Amino acid sequence: MTVPATRKDLMIVNMGPHHPSMHGVLRLIVTLDGEDVIDCEPILGYLHRGMEKIAENRTIIQYLPYVTRWDYLATMFTEAITVNAPEQLGNIQVPKRASYIRVIMLELSRIASHLLWLGPFMADIGAQTPFFYIFRERELIYDLFEAATGMRMMHNYFRIGGVAADLPYGWIDKCLDFCDYFLTGVAEYQKLITRNPIFLERVEGVGIIGGEEAINWGLSGPMLRASGIQWDLRKVDHYECYDEFDWEVQWQKEGDSLARYLVRIGEMTESIKIIQQALEGIPGGPYENLEVRRFARAKDSEWNDFEYRFISKKPSPTFELSKQELYARVEAPKGELGIYLIGDQSVFPWRWKIRPPGFINLQILPQLVKRMKLADIMTILGSIDIIMGEVDR
Repeated sequence: MTVPATRKDLMIVNMGPHHPSMHGVLRLIVTLDGEDVIDCEPILGYLHRGMEKIAENRTIIQYLPYVTRWDYLATMFTEAITVNAPEQLGNIQVPKRASYIRVIMLELSRIASHLLWLGPFMADIGAQTPFFYIFRERELIYDLFEAATGMRMMHNYFRIGGVAADLPYGWIDKCLDFCDYFLTGVAEYQKLITRNPIFLERVEGVGIIGGEEAINWGLSGPMLRASGIQWDLRKVDHYECYDEFDWEVQWQKEGDSLARYLVRIGEMTESIKIIQQALEGIPGGPYENLEVRRFARAKDSEWNDFEYRFISKKPSPTFELSKQELYARVEAPKGELGIYLIGDQSVFPWRWKIRPPGFINLQILPQLVKRMKLADIMTILGSIDIIMGEVDR
């Protein structure tokens, strides 16, 4: 009887683009030596839809419904950056009330995004229960969004100079109720997950990134703050009215997957603190929608006649982007979401470059998974928190 020869050569495996743990259509070509990862090559572009090119032949107001499709879990942030860039370009002041409403919406959106990171991340490393729990809270956030904007996910709510509509009657009380309820939910997650020995075994010391390394790779958001660097654009750039609230930047110094988990859990409670303060102190005044004001300005303008009001194919009124360039950024749940905008005295942007946090955070994946076990790919990729919509744009 012949003894089968032991094969020593490496094995190349395709993970994705349909693997459930890839969180979308990411494909990894993994070179394995038994269980050990020798090399890993991410392949993207399966969800590329030409978002930057579309922006170059749409006015800002026409483009707004598209932007929620980049990072479709943190939809308010994509809208925020889309209106912030032209606002800074045209030096448009946002009324206080609108700014407060924006902060409330952004922080709710941050919580929703972190929740839908937590569930699948836990499912990836073998804990099914949190996946069902997070939908319970997230559903309540979407109910709040639906009451305020009319949509659950793709809100189309932000406008240049303010927001599209004021908060409906009773919304603030509902939101305060949610905040109280959610704090008990977070405590429940921490009780269930944070000290769980099986969970700690899977995440502690896995995917370590040092502070210097994180900066060199251009990481941002929880990825950067988990490596001991206290960098949060809400504190750095002082945009909207974050300075008026009392909250702390969440950070950890270990730089492993557990640290990234702790940063995100901490951010959820900080977001609740910001929302509560904003709801308590929300000022009166206009919420400002420049589109409406443009319609109202001329009593007998052509915009008011039958054709324009009832035939939908007419172009939307808009304002010119002056001939200058600008980089605007916000602290999205996944990191620094930026827009590099070049105006050209036209209603369309000449160039609209998106700086997605997920895409840049994903660069470090091949380096993190080398010399790890195959099962750790899930943990590391999950802790990076990517959404393929914004990676591929």
